[in-house]
Amino acid sequence: MKLDRFLKEHIEEILAEWEAFSLTLVPTAVAGMVLREHARGMLRAIGLDIATSQNPEQQYNKSRGNAPHMAGGFQSAAFSHGGQRQASDFSLIQLCAEFRALRATVLRLWLPKVGDMTQEVANQMVRFNEAIDQALAESVVSYSSKADQTRELFLAILGHDLRMPLFSMRLAGENLKKPALTADQIAETGDRIRRSTRLMNSMVADLLGFTRTQLGSGMPIVPALVDVKVVCESALEDAKAAHPQSRFDFHTTGDTTGSFDGVRLHQLFANLLFNAAQYGDIDAPVVLGVHGDERGVLVKVTNQGPPISAESLGAIFKPLVQLSEGGGQDDRPRTSLGLGLFVAREIAEAHGGEIAVQSDSESGTVFTVRIPGVA
Repeated sequence: MKLDRFLKEHIEEILAEWEAFSLTLVPTAVAGMVLREHARGMLRAIGLDIATSQNPEQQYNKSRGNAPHMAGGFQSAAFSHGGQRQASDFSLIQLCAEFRALRATVLRLWLPKVGDMTQEVANQMVRFNEAIDQALAESVVSYSSKADQTRELFLAILGHDLRMPLFSMRLAGENLKKPALTADQIAETGDRIRRSTRLMNSMVADLLGFTRTQLGSGMPIVPALVDVKVVCESALEDAKAAHPQSRFDFHTTGDTTGSFDGVRLHQLFANLLFNAAQYGDIDAPVVLGVHGDERGVLVKVTNQGPPISAESLGAIFKPLVQLSEGGGQDDRPRTSLGLGLFVAREIAEAHGGEIAVQSDSESGTVFTVRIPGVA
């Protein structure tokens, strides 16, 4: 059976195997339907390419990822796939592994149907490998382009958001030079410096956490016997210092002790509280609730205000996502690099837990963290 015909007749079987392999790399990375559409488009293009004659020069260029349609900027299924994978937290190594799996899957399923290894079969294998290499090259170009855009965006956010607490500290330092400051003025200046250092510490912690996850090592945790109630109280103090104009309510029930990384959980809860104070209605309190039971610890952070759109909810835990502020609250300090919720999710998952969000005009915005392991 010719390879182009095989690809056409057995495309669903190939797609099923490739999808199963891809989901072992990053299980929640992308919906199966999106993956299937990219793969289906690539396989159809490969089949069409194999059935089309080409001269030696075209063959040479394609083997090096320089086919004419790529040079002309045509956005193929492979090109789209690379960009999607970068946005879905795949590493470049994982992207290449997908194409290795696709190559191996097709050849493993096709060769038993071939019979004798003739010159025609060998030529089709060469054409197939050339097409896979071309598709991989297009995906890598798209992936790298998206990665560069993400890097530039990150540097822009970093420069903008870190400048705010630094500027505040500089003003505080200038203020301390003034003669005859009252005790209240000195105390107020000290509070401003403390708030700014807390903000910078939070941002740097998020930056370090993000970097670790991008290096492929995951979010490291060091479990010990910890009372989550005490951790939440500490995070709440940080949130109050960073947002003195906001109100906070705190309540706990049940046993909240267990084997957790207290430092990481502090970072998680502080990020949620900072986020709630940043975007919530300033006239309504941010509510922090902690409940412990036999299944683990449940933490909820609730704020009132304009609900988060469905589109934003779908991307809220991705890195470098910053929501627009509503309700005329743009004068409040920005306390995030767009990494806080991404880092919060990584910390929850590192504990074997999960984080979810719901948002509507009646109940407000509620972030729920469930962490197993109460002692």
